[in-house]
Amino acid sequence: MKCKGIIFDLDGTLLNTLKTIAYYCNAALEKYGIVPYAEEKFKYMVGNGAKNLVHRMLEGRNIKDEDTFQKVYTHYNDIYNSNTTYLTEIYPGIPALLETIRDAGMKAAVLSNKPQAATVPIIKSFFGEDTFEAVYGGREGVPLKPDPTAALAIAKELDVEPSACLYVGDTSVDMQTGKNAGFYTIGVLWGFRTRQELEEAKADMIAESPADIEKLIREA
Repeated sequence: MKCKGIIFDLDGTLLNTLKTIAYYCNAALEKYGIVPYAEEKFKYMVGNGAKNLVHRMLEGRNIKDEDTFQKVYTHYNDIYNSNTTYLTEIYPGIPALLETIRDAGMKAAVLSNKPQAATVPIIKSFFGEDTFEAVYGGREGVPLKPDPTAALAIAKELDVEPSACLYVGDTSVDMQTGKNAGFYTIGVLWGFRTRQELEEAKADMIAESPADIEKLIREA
């Protein structure tokens, strides 16, 4: 295949944000007297946007009232947005992969279900303003992944046909997004989910390390 564009998920793909998410989520819960969760639990709560994340946290504690949701959701967003990079790290091998992408003349972008207000500054902080040609987070009026609307909008902005675009992510939501958009999907094993989940989501390729994606790009 001829690869002309590549779109990355953020959490669990470019950046290890698990400690960050767990820290801010638990801080928001504890503020309202709700029992926090072990860090590993958040691997299966994330992926569908901040609202769904907070709903899952509260439902796990048998809390379903809207007032508590609004309080926890608002506080979570406020404290996360105050320092979006706290405890976050770039996964090993990602800088080399991004360099390979540049050398290959490919266009790169980011598509996350994390709110836009957090996604943009996080990417700017770790990767600067010139690494990605488009950075899309969750925005009002635009359906979240796995709906392909935002993914296809990015491909159009990059001027890349879906058949020439790679979508890289660590969850079944990411694989569904890529397939819904007509992209070649790459599931990564260094993120939050398992090989089994990615295989069941019918990832076109499973990468054990960023070097595996580098090899695909060089051979394409």
